[in-house]
Amino acid sequence: MKKRPIKIKNQKHFASTGQFLPAGFALQVYRTVLKIPLGQVRSYGWVAKKCQRPGAARAVGQILKRNPYPLIIPCHRVIKSDQSPGGYNLGRRQKKSLLSLEKELAKCLLSKK
Repeated sequence: MKKRPIKIKNQKHFASTGQFLPAGFALQVYRTVLKIPLGQVRSYGWVAKKCQRPGAARAVGQILKRNPYPLIIPCHRVIKSDQSPGGYNLGRRQKKSLLSLEKELAKCLLSKK
């Protein structure tokens, strides 16, 4: 059976697999977030600027809120401009835990010994 994409609010849904694939601005946001290094964080505004939409920090937040792959696309690495964690679709406690874990992992994996 041939996969037929169906356009659904900035995402393509492949009917035969049940998968959602981002498109447009959402795709830009996800690609930008994928480039945030392990153990580091960036603000919603930073992501918006990297996507050439400097006033779209809230839109970035809404896109990341709907991230269908939160463990693959590390939206937990995006925080508010005041350095507070902001929201996370798996819970704020999980976001803080993941950020702490990644910070320690980065120290271990990226240290020069």
